[in-house]
Amino acid sequence: MSLASERMERLAAEPLRDTNLPLGFISGTARSLGVIWSRRELVLLLVKREIKSRYKDSVLGLVWSMVRPLVMLLIYYLVIGQFLGAVRMIPSFAVYVFTGLTVWTLFNEIILMGTRSILDNAGIIKKINLPREIFPLATVGSAGFNFVIQLVILVAAALIVGGGVNPAQLHYSLLGVLVAIIWGTALALVLSAANVYLRDVQHLVEVLLLIGFWVSPVVYSWPMVASQVGSTLQEIYMANPITVAVFGMQQGLWSGGDATFFPDHLLARLLIAFGLGLVALFLCQRVFDLLQRNFAQEI
Repeated sequence: MSLASERMERLAAEPLRDTNLPLGFISGTARSLGVIWSRRELVLLLVKREIKSRYKDSVLGLVWSMVRPLVMLLIYYLVIGQFLGAVRMIPSFAVYVFTGLTVWTLFNEIILMGTRSILDNAGIIKKINLPREIFPLATVGSAGFNFVIQLVILVAAALIVGGGVNPAQLHYSLLGVLVAIIWGTALALVLSAANVYLRDVQHLVEVLLLIGFWVSPVVYSWPMVASQVGSTLQEIYMANPITVAVFGMQQGLWSGGDATFFPDHLLARLLIAFGLGLVALFLCQRVFDLLQRNFAQEI
């Protein structure tokens, strides 16, 4: 008997296994986490692939991860800071902008790359039975890698030029980063699934992120907001978790301003945003699980 025949007989003798995850909310999430954890090495390989593919055949390589945010920093510093006079109202304006820009870029990359992640890996998804969540998660790892590079440059620049790194407040920055990652991952999961069924989603996301940048305090300060809107609109403005994340990042890595540059109860707001983010992550994963069952057919 040939090896091929023996292999076919062994396969025929194997019992059928249900590869669908359970439908229960709690049990389904627990099963999903277990499957993802069992494929953690594959997730790391996908993260490495994302990083390598981004800079493939590039002479400067990882240097390009700094070019775009630095160019944006220069533009905002000149246009918003110098031409519109924000530099006179915000001490250490360059450090302030770069601090907010760093955490915003992390969130932005997670959402943008995560939304396209399922379609970008359509060939693998149609051929191999894998937990589909690993593809959005891989983009989180890739965005996190770029974030670490930018963070190192930010801390070095802040220490050199002054107006940055407040050691007693670094826990604010840690919470801000966690809020950005959790909310970014939650949205990446549900948007990546929705994008399979409606390809306009990725284009809509680009527009919404453009709006989201300008409603986050990256190039302007809290006193500017507070002076223009009433208390009700201020609370609506602070309901945006990425707004809170940016303020948290600035609280720990920008020491150019006093307490008036930040909203009241910032730590409590960060903790609430973190807690709600965990709930959103759980719900978005369950929505992803429901939608992913027909990915192969839709792709």
